[in-house]
Order: sequence, then structure tokens, then C-alpha cells
Amino acid sequence: MPETQLPSNHWAQLERQTIADLLTSRGPDAPTLCEGWTTRDLAGHLIIRESRPDAAMGIMVPALASYADKVRIKAQSGDWTQVVDKVRNGPPKSSMMRLSTVDGLANTIEFFVHVEDVRRAQDGWQPRELDDAFQAELWSKLKGFAPRLMKPSPVGIVLSTGDGKRMQGRQGPHTVTITGTPAELTLFAYGRKQVQVEFSGPEESIQAVKACSFGV
Repeated sequence: MPETQLPSNHWAQLERQTIADLLTSRGPDAPTLCEGWTTRDLAGHLIIRESRPDAAMGIMVPALASYADKVRIKAQSGDWTQVVDKVRNGPPKSSMMRLSTVDGLANTIEFFVHVEDVRRAQDGWQPRELDDAFQAELWSKLKGFAPRLMKPSPVGIVLSTGDGKRMQGRQGPHTVTITGTPAELTLFAYGRKQVQVEFSGPEESIQAVKACSFGV
């Protein structure tokens, strides 16, 4: 029998429920890897990103950051269960983010990274055992984002899974190869330092890459 094709937002939806469950279990005041943010702040970010496009622009446009913060603080205020429910239930029915294609593109990596932002802010974290199909999905999506995310690097970067899969993260001299699972490489490309990856290349170049601030 032919394999059943998964919906384009299959992994985004699973990670949405995972982050909602984590927010519930950790509570509103737990630390995250997002500097200065607790789990309540992170929940507010996820809510306005999907339901308030006017404020979500502040994530990318510094001039709108103050307005975005005001909207986020309002969105994350109040009963914690209700705040988490907004994350779990997703955007309004009228939102483009309800479309499965848009959801898959916009939220698969977003929710995955933020799940790990909560998990890895605690001592003793270990990488999750992820489905091979999910690892493949992360790798596929990373190909489209890596060059932009890793633009700050002054040297070349190659991302490798160690089993023959490679992609160019950044064109440049004195190339550094970063090896890890697609999940760990995704987190590194999005600026997270709490990852399990290995570096190879000129030592000076490796240190330059480690010192970079990657991500959106």
C-alpha cells in the first residue's frame, strides 16, 4: 500500500500541542532561552505572532518593537490556563495562519525552536528523540532559511548531518563544518547555543562562528 501523505502542517500541529503542554506543566514564570523572557512572555509572543499581524511586525521591525511589546504584554496577561489555551487553539478562523500550507511553513520550525527554548532552559536537558520524518522535515525547511540566518558569519559554513547530507549555510572563506542532527543544526542556525553539534575547520574560524549571533 502507498504511504499516506501527511498534511503539510502535521508537524507544526504536533509541536503546537507540545509547547502548550510544556507551558502548562512549567507554569508562567519558568525561564526560557529567549533572553529576558519567561514562559509567559513566550506565550504572549506566540499569540500575537498569529493573531495580531499589526503587532507581529514588531518582531522584525525595530521601530515597531515598543508597540509589539505593549500588545504582547496585554495578550499574555490574566489567567494562565486561558493564555495557554490561546496558544493551543491557534489563530482566529479568519487568519491566513489557519491555512495548513501557511501553518506548516510558518510554524513548524517556530514551535520546534520554542519547545526547546523551554526544555533547554532547565539543567540536565537532553535532546528529544524525534521521528526520522520530522528530522527530514526540519532539514528540508532549514535549506530555505540557513543562508539568511547565518549571514553574520565572516567565514564559510557547511551544515552536515554526518551521514552524507550537507548544505551550504554561508558562502565564504576558511569554511567551518558543523555536524549534528537536523534538529540540533536548526537550533544552532536560529542562534541557540545549548545544542549538541561538532565543529571542524580552522580553529580561528570555529571561534568566529561560535561568537556569531545567528537567527532572525
